[in-house]
Amino acid sequence: MPACSSSPIAAVAQRLAPPAPLAPDQCRSLLEDLAQITDPRHRRGRRHALGSVLAVAVAAVLTGARSLAATGEWASDAPDQVLAALGVRHDPVEILVLRHQLTVLRRQVARPRLTPADRALLAALSRALPQARWSCFSVTPRRCCAGTAASSRARGPTPPWAGTTPLEHGIQQLIIRLAKENPRWGYQRIKGELLRLGVRVSATAIRATLRRHGLDPAPRRATTTWRAFLRQQAAGVLACDFFTVDTVWLRRLYVLFFIELDTRRVHLAGVTANPNAAWVTQQARNLLLLLEEPGRRVRFLVRDRDAKFCGGFDDVFRSEGAKVLVTPVQAPNANAYAERWVRTVRSECLDWLLIVGRGRLDQGSGCTWTTTTPIARIGRWS
Repeated sequence: MPACSSSPIAAVAQRLAPPAPLAPDQCRSLLEDLAQITDPRHRRGRRHALGSVLAVAVAAVLTGARSLAATGEWASDAPDQVLAALGVRHDPVEILVLRHQLTVLRRQVARPRLTPADRALLAALSRALPQARWSCFSVTPRRCCAGTAASSRARGPTPPWAGTTPLEHGIQQLIIRLAKENPRWGYQRIKGELLRLGVRVSATAIRATLRRHGLDPAPRRATTTWRAFLRQQAAGVLACDFFTVDTVWLRRLYVLFFIELDTRRVHLAGVTANPNAAWVTQQARNLLLLLEEPGRRVRFLVRDRDAKFCGGFDDVFRSEGAKVLVTPVQAPNANAYAERWVRTVRSECLDWLLIVGRGRLDQGSGCTWTTTTPIARIGRWS
């Protein structure tokens, strides 16, 4: 059934019909359309036509370039035939003239004056050239970037309220000390403690300071290991242990010693062939009397599970408010300071001497060593 004359179907079908093909002489190329754009550049700064430059940029974008550096890389890697089709012409004579003029200018001008736009353009173009070909620049790209940073600094100092003013060295060290000694304190807690001391610092500045020194936030900083515990509480920690000495008559003697972890002072309590409970307890009383004179207070006593350390030995230290920490089974690293000193006294002293009897060892008992190695006392046992 034919359509009514008033029906719009005929008009719509006519509009949807494909247009008639154009003849080759009626088609305009992209270069012709780009050539119609007015060139805003100065006449002395023109090397390639604006249409050719825009055609290269369009071709680079169509191939996936998303930045000025990527466009420059595409143009430098493109074959000469492709660049010639886009209207880019390389005249060897012109290039020779430009290079000679640049050489003349380098001899006459000691340091060219570049605007920020010139520096940014040269820095971007340097990304498209390998570093071996940077000799073509009148100034190195690194100096261009340095000049850009200098121009930014020349705008004026950063206002204090911007939060970028560096803290004083003393305040930074105080923040780091509070964070290390109190691993459960967060940024706001440290800020409040500093405010009590009269130091006004923001939580953001505290976070930046701790991150700069490799300190994590409070939850991740609160993992206390045995080594960290000893370092934090070293001022009141005392470690003790026994080591044996075999005489030339094949008699075994036991030496009890105590070592202060913060100062590495070693106290030789006594030497005996039968370390019973009464003897060990008396040596503990003698040590506490010795420590009361300089006013040092024992907070923790670290010892192993040796049966020679009886209950009376622990009660002497508990009566002074100290807590006895017993190391795990077969874990010498838990009492590493005492074990390391035993190794030192054996390798540097006892392995080089012949001990005849207890009298030789009694000459060194009851004294305090202020050195970390027993070399200074070899003469007393020789």
